[in-house]
Amino acid sequence: QVQLVESGGGLVQAGGSLRLSCAASGRTNSDLLMGWFRQAPGKEREFVAAVSERGFSTYADFVKGRFTISRDNAKNTVYLQMNNLKPEDTAVYYCAAGSYGSSWSSIGNYDSWGQGTQVTVSS
Repeated sequence: QVQLVESGGGLVQAGGSLRLSCAASGRTNSDLLMGWFRQAPGKEREFVAAVSERGFSTYADFVKGRFTISRDNAKNTVYLQMNNLKPEDTAVYYCAAGSYGSSWSSIGNYDSWGQGTQVTVSS
């Protein structure tokens, strides 16, 4: 099991930027698939982005060109740089760690989750 702690959320105006961080401890994350998900009030948790230990990444269509996921294996930290934020990006953002399955966007691939960090984008 790996423990995950997110930080960097907050309130930002539309068009602004935030960078989320996820610090991992316990089992090393260098051989784990790392991902970000989000959950808005009344909605299901949805995939945002994922990154492999070698830096290969994939994104949900609604964040392509605006968000960038990266990881620093030496620091056991994963980042989500969010630019040009929109009010519909408002949600609790969760960091997750898991294994490489058939679909990196599948919640079932991930078995460790952080507590989440709130991102609120005002119009």
